[in-house]
Amino acid sequence: MSELSDKIRQMFGEGDKVRDAGLTTPWDVIRQDDIQYGEDPQWQVMDLYRPRNAGEKDLPVIISFHGGGWVYGDKSVYQFYCMSLAQMGFAVVNFTYRLAPDFQYPAPLEDMNLVVNWVLDHAGEYHLDTRHVFGVGDSAGGQGLGLYAAFTSNPEYAALLPFDPPEGFAFSAVALNCAAFDMGEGDQPLKELYVPAGMGDEMVTVSRWVTDAYPPTYVMTANQDFLKGNAPKMVATLMEHEIPLVMACYGTKEKPQAHVFHCDVRNTEGNLCNREEVAFFRRYL
Repeated sequence: MSELSDKIRQMFGEGDKVRDAGLTTPWDVIRQDDIQYGEDPQWQVMDLYRPRNAGEKDLPVIISFHGGGWVYGDKSVYQFYCMSLAQMGFAVVNFTYRLAPDFQYPAPLEDMNLVVNWVLDHAGEYHLDTRHVFGVGDSAGGQGLGLYAAFTSNPEYAALLPFDPPEGFAFSAVALNCAAFDMGEGDQPLKELYVPAGMGDEMVTVSRWVTDAYPPTYVMTANQDFLKGNAPKMVATLMEHEIPLVMACYGTKEKPQAHVFHCDVRNTEGNLCNREEVAFFRRYL
């Protein structure tokens, strides 16, 4: 553990407790908790949420790759956000993954890969429509999801990692929210915790690995998101490759929105953002 990661975990944890205080599981969501998707019972666990009225219908899937500066977070702090997506008619996978500094890149991508394989292997048991799998990720999780989308669509990138993508798998679409697409100079202290020594920025720069096969993408930021400057380069790269996309920036001077505002289920603008992202996903059903 490091002093920096301890400080981030304390600060982010206090904010998330305030955000979610008093919330409970919605009556119209069925949740299955603490499903182990890998060998590690501490880190490799997930929840699965479904709308109660779906019965045994096969549902399209949303996998959530949580944020937290590569050093913080687990499925507990994303449960209410993910259940709000389930209320819109999806089976939502909310997973915990291995964090820095105990585990460095590409551990979170390897865990995401295990989750996708779990979804494909257990589709019948859990009534999942694996023809339509979507992803949402924010902040560091937006980078992770962005890289994983490249991993499953760019053989050059996949060949650089010590594990293989699921055969034939491709996201139907992804939403990259307030994402840390690039690790710049200001991220150097966190980079030293997350990226192995001697590895350059290229491996963790999402836009470097985008090809014409990248999935349709919703790029979201906010007017007071400290990472909003990351979005234009990613959008330009997607446009260069003619990837179907939406670029959205939420918030106004009168009603500003901050980093990962959409995770607050009591935030009206956040709910609007989430509905618009789900509407984007529905184009690809």
